[in-house]
Amino acid sequence: MSLDVGIIGLPNVGKSTIFNALTAAGALAANYPFATIEPNVGIVNVPDPRLKQIHQYITTDKIVPASVRIVDIAGIVRGASTGEGLGNKFLSHIREVDEVLQVVRCFEDPDITHVDGKIDPLRDIETINTELCLADLETVTSTMDKAVRLARSGDKDATARVDILKKVLPLLEAGRPARAADLSEDEKKLIKSLGLMTAKKVLFVANVAENDLEGKDPLVQVVRDYAASVNSEVVPVCGKLEAELSELPEADRNEMLESLGLKEPALASLTRAAYHLLGLQSYFTAGQIEIRAWTITQGTKAPQAAGVIHGDLEKSFIKAEVFTVEDLLKHKSEAAIKAAGRLRLEGKEYVMQDGDIVHFQAGLAGKK
Repeated sequence: MSLDVGIIGLPNVGKSTIFNALTAAGALAANYPFATIEPNVGIVNVPDPRLKQIHQYITTDKIVPASVRIVDIAGIVRGASTGEGLGNKFLSHIREVDEVLQVVRCFEDPDITHVDGKIDPLRDIETINTELCLADLETVTSTMDKAVRLARSGDKDATARVDILKKVLPLLEAGRPARAADLSEDEKKLIKSLGLMTAKKVLFVANVAENDLEGKDPLVQVVRDYAASVNSEVVPVCGKLEAELSELPEADRNEMLESLGLKEPALASLTRAAYHLLGLQSYFTAGQIEIRAWTITQGTKAPQAAGVIHGDLEKSFIKAEVFTVEDLLKHKSEAAIKAAGRLRLEGKEYVMQDGDIVHFQAGLAGKK
């Protein structure tokens, strides 16, 4: 399954800088509002040390990590919901992603202007929240009339839609996001079809100064407090430093990280956090051709996990041979894992676990 993540924020908060570092896409964006009109798109691998651990004991031609698709969306300004700064066009790009990374500037720099003249993370968050709520309110209001008419004719889907819209409408009118609504799992699936921007999960990215890599500045704490109040998370990232790291050869990058006392770029933590925020996890297939991480949602059963590889595997699923990365590290080979009784045969009701290494057996396709 593919995951699309949109990066949003006010102009000049470091949004495109972080996008370029994530995707190693090249030069930094110019320092002026509306720098990104059409969204830039890049594919980012999800760092996972377990792939190299598997490769220690299973030789293969290539390693394929899980990945996410990153979309750099133009800076949002006050009035975007009514078209300010071509806002309507920009907002439409947010409707198409699965999850939002909201970059919030948490550093002072006289050479980089702020659209509101002063650094205030909470005001910036509220500005974007207000614009997205207003745009969603317009969507819900226009959708409600049609849904009510259809519901009166006995349309069950329309009736379900009306019930959801009635829960969401008062929240949006109060300036609160649709994701704050108390919805069942079925309702959460249905609300996706409405394309509401404020229904999407948000991960806050605190863009910090080079002397505050751990995000200890009071400005970052403001973002943490807000994120905690809305059941979200914060990842501190120094966009300037990450941009420099992304341009270095691997050996020089590792040397620079070591000099800073870091084990990995902050963007690695950011990518993993974005991946897990939606309840995603990875399982692995491993053989001579490749070792690959496959993306599934938590709670996925074995046949559906097989279907991520190919639909025919789900249809003709028989069973799955499963062991773990820990089993491999301990016993060193699949043969030794089997001899130790650690190779499990699981059926159609098996719920996949993060880090499972799997061989699927199917009726027509054979062993995959």
